Amino acid sequence: MLNNPGTFFYFFITPMTNTKKNRVGILMGSDSDWPKIKAVAAALDEFEVGYEVNVMSAHRTPDLVFNYAQSAKERGLQVLIAAAGGAAHLAGVCAAHTILPVIGIPVPTELAGGLDSLLSTVQMPGDIPVATVGAGMGGPRNAGLLAVQILALSDPSLSDRLIQFKRGLVSKVKQRNESLQKALIEPLT
Repeated sequence: MLNNPGTFFYFFITPMTNTKKNRVGILMGSDSDWPKIKAVAAALDEFEVGYEVNVMSAHRTPDLVFNYAQSAKERGLQVLIAAAGGAAHLAGVCAAHTILPVIGIPVPTELAGGLDSLLSTVQMPGDIPVATVGAGMGGPRNAGLLAVQILALSDPSLSDRLIQFKRGLVSKVKQRNESLQKALIEPLT
C-alpha cells in the first residue's frame, strides 16, 4: 500500500489507435480481463470517443484506485467504466471516490460464470450508484454504448451520431429478418 495517498501513480495500456481526447476511463482488476472486455473500447472507437485503459485492483492497489477516481474529473474524464470479476469491488470503490458516473462490468469467472461478479457489482449500498451491465458477451459493448449515451447528453454531435446508430439498428434487424424469411422459404421450394 502507498503510504502517501496524495501520490498518484498509474500506468496505461491504452491502445495506440485511440488518439482522441480521453473522456472515458476504463479500469480492470487484471490484465487478463482485457480479452473479455475489449468490446467496450471497440464501442467507444466506433463513436470516436477517447479513452484510457488501466489495470488496478480495489484490493491490491486501493490507494491507486482512490487517487485515480479522485483525479479523474480534473484530468478531463467524464465517465468511468470498471471491470472486475469475483468480489468485483472496483466499480463501487471508484464510485465512492468520484462524482463521475461509474459503469460496472461484471467479468465472468470460472467459479460461477459471472453471477458472482454480477451480484458483487450490482449490489451497491445506498448513495453509491453504479450502473451495471450484463455479465458476458453483451455487457462490455453495452458499457461502451452507455458511456456514449451519457456523454451525448452534453455533446450534440455525439447525440446526432447516436440517433443515426439507433436508426441503423432498425435497418439491421429488418435485414436480418428478411434474410431469415428467405432462408426459411428456400428449403420448401
